[in-house]
Amino acid sequence: MDFSPSARAAELTGAVRDFIDGEIAPVEHDLHQRSARARRAGEPVSWRVPEEVRELQRRARDRGLWNLFADLSNVDYAPIAEATGWSFLAPYVFNCNAPDTGNMEVLEKYGTPEQRDRWLTPLLDGTIRSGFAMTEPAVASSDATNMQLTAVLDGDEVVLDGRKWWTTGVGHPDCRVLIVMGLTDPGAHRHARHSMVLVPIDTPGVKVERMLDTMGFLDEPFGHGEVSFTGARVPAANIIAGPGQAFAIAQGRLGPGRVHHAMRMIGLAERALHLACERGLARTAFGKPIMNLGGNRERVADARIAINATRLLIQHAAWKLDAGGPMAALSEVSQIKVAAPNVAQQVIDFAMQIHGGAGLSSDFPLASAWTAARAVRIADGPDEVHRGLIARLELADHGAAR
Repeated sequence: MDFSPSARAAELTGAVRDFIDGEIAPVEHDLHQRSARARRAGEPVSWRVPEEVRELQRRARDRGLWNLFADLSNVDYAPIAEATGWSFLAPYVFNCNAPDTGNMEVLEKYGTPEQRDRWLTPLLDGTIRSGFAMTEPAVASSDATNMQLTAVLDGDEVVLDGRKWWTTGVGHPDCRVLIVMGLTDPGAHRHARHSMVLVPIDTPGVKVERMLDTMGFLDEPFGHGEVSFTGARVPAANIIAGPGQAFAIAQGRLGPGRVHHAMRMIGLAERALHLACERGLARTAFGKPIMNLGGNRERVADARIAINATRLLIQHAAWKLDAGGPMAALSEVSQIKVAAPNVAQQVIDFAMQIHGGAGLSSDFPLASAWTAARAVRIADGPDEVHRGLIARLELADHGAAR
């Protein structure tokens, strides 16, 4: 068992860190402050991509820091994902942001040549963005078999009717296509009833009803939206891998994607710990550095232990995915999905406490970081679902029935 990245991956990780420090960080700080000032002034949220960000993308691509997830193993990509977690902009700058990475992997693995030509090529090129529409407002979406939006075959077309929300990426001005999960055959086996369909955003009958905020943050220019589908028709050829294959596709998509999410959470936790240490050493209260008060040194130690332990857990899951595929790493992937955002949230909370009132403000990135970690505990399956799977697999080894 070896978690060491290849020489190429190590070189890329170093280049990514250098680019984030030298190119992205100064721009990100300025954009963060501009957005905060606009919110305080009550100005409308901007759903455009600032030219500074597009310029960063051009520079990253010129340096070969583009689509880094596409041709690396999970073990090799893990430290790169961690590095990008330090910055909110970095995944997008390197064309490695969700949901586009997952959608690109789906098209690469399951798409037809025509689907790949139409959608995968421009996604890899960064000329378009995509969204992923799975969760629904009317059902408990933690159980994906509950999905009610219908995707019914009608001759050589598929007709979609229903409503989705938390459709990630739909607010982006370059979003051109959604991957939509819909019910095709209610009489089939519960894991063979649903299909994934490519739906262009400008299809008649598709309407973005509203953008949703997460604890006050809109995550512009990407965003999460509520989308209605009313008699929306697309060619049946837009079904990915054939009718009834949504759950099979999801098994192949979610494992690597969760490694990406989890390692970005580690990067976010590292940034929070860095900010906590700087603040705690630089400011004094009662005649001492804040870091020397109230057990803060012990909290730093606990944060370091938790981050390092969780990183190793994620690397082990990545190694198992590389060695045996998604089915061989079911428990490990669920473990990291629970552990990483919880650890990140705890470390960020400590950093906020060290910063006092400033930690709650938009002067620092901690409030948005805490919100991101909290959201990941629900996105891609809530903690309870993953704990249930981990326990079921563990108890099965002791003879317990499902």
